[in-house]
Amino acid sequence: MLDKHHKLEAVGAPLLAPEEPPAFDLINPEGSAPYLLICDHASPRIPASLDKLGLDEAALAEHIAWDIGIRDVARRLVERYDVTLVQSAYSRLVIDLNRYPNHPSATSEQSGDVFIPGNHDLGPADVLHRADALFWPYHNAVSATLQRFLARGRVPAIISLHSFTPEYRGFRRPWHVGVLWHRDGRMAAPLLAGLEAIPGLCVGDNEPYSAKSPLGYSMDVHGMGMGLPHVLVEIRQDLIGQGDGAIQWADRLGALFAGILAQPGLLKVDHHAAG
Repeated sequence: MLDKHHKLEAVGAPLLAPEEPPAFDLINPEGSAPYLLICDHASPRIPASLDKLGLDEAALAEHIAWDIGIRDVARRLVERYDVTLVQSAYSRLVIDLNRYPNHPSATSEQSGDVFIPGNHDLGPADVLHRADALFWPYHNAVSATLQRFLARGRVPAIISLHSFTPEYRGFRRPWHVGVLWHRDGRMAAPLLAGLEAIPGLCVGDNEPYSAKSPLGYSMDVHGMGMGLPHVLVEIRQDLIGQGDGAIQWADRLGALFAGILAQPGLLKVDHHAAG
């Protein structure tokens, strides 16, 4: 186990070994669905060069490392609804792909009650090293995929999938699902209405997090920045982390997305909607 003062990375040396996976997975690039699905926190993997960031396996299996269950939801949407998916291949603990890379929260040395030894006292060069290896390849893949949609004469929506913990700092979160959005409600408004119409669901409008004071990079840059319809969906982890929950939620969301995106005039570039 590394102590908190151990230097984990030598800037200039490759972060990823040749045998390790690339920074992202691009799945079903020719999918027919009219939206791009992205998962910023799909994996708990840590590059071997970072020696698990000084954490044990138990910590790396928890929410601090990734969004439990969301990868299974995304894969079901790909398989059943012919969706294109870009998903992360490494843990948010290395660098959070939904934060601006120069923001302190992108490489936090504390997550809840857990200290992250490998993120202690990182300098700007360390953060840049991680961003070059993981952050920019992922977001460049998202941008390139969106440009391929547009080059084929198709304006895509962007749907970002995340999951959240049932409890946070002693507060039991009542929501089953949250819809996060900022200024562009083209996707959020009908999605909220559709979810709220399902009996027994507790639906959060910008809960358990709010996109109205955003730290999030993905929807800010790829959605609002490009004028594309977009939304971020948070599903509670205990509903998708085991059994058939991920399949059920993927089918529920997939049916709602199909109806929403079939609305005339929704799939267009509109910078005013995001303003």
